Amino acid sequence: MGYWNTRGLRGNELEEMINVTNELYRQKKLGVVQKVPTPIKPITIDKEKRVITLAYFEQKSTVDYIGVIQGVAVCFDAKETSKNFLPINNIHEHQIAFMKDFKKQGGESFLVVYFKKYEEYFFIDIDTLDQYYESAVQGGKKSIGYTLFDKKYLIPIEGGVYVNYLKTLEKYLNQ
Repeated sequence: MGYWNTRGLRGNELEEMINVTNELYRQKKLGVVQKVPTPIKPITIDKEKRVITLAYFEQKSTVDYIGVIQGVAVCFDAKETSKNFLPINNIHEHQIAFMKDFKKQGGESFLVVYFKKYEEYFFIDIDTLDQYYESAVQGGKKSIGYTLFDKKYLIPIEGGVYVNYLKTLEKYLNQ
């Protein structure tokens, strides 16, 4: 099981931006997408500050977000990297399996990937992601290079905090 401590969880900046985006989508009646909470079991609690200082994850999480956008069921995970590649080990087998199963049921599954180094956000669909993942499992490259991300699936940032993945999802669905 994974552990969480006072250093916190990585990717919070990206997730906050997506949370703001999802709230804007809800307000504009474009969709309802929620963050999926990861169940944790507290081990140490600072009673004075009323915060959890050490905990472990009770079970594997599936994806970060799930919901419906303009009648399309979606599930996706948010990944962030400071390198010029996305390490495949940042993506877990159970996440791939869940996203593939979700797609088989008629939904859309994808990642929102933030490359801090380039300050760019990309959409990558589950089928493309699965090809890279399976290749890595079979002994191939263990990462997806920045240059391998399709520029047509670049996610625009609007208003400084609005990760408009809906625009990119729409482009993907229309192809």
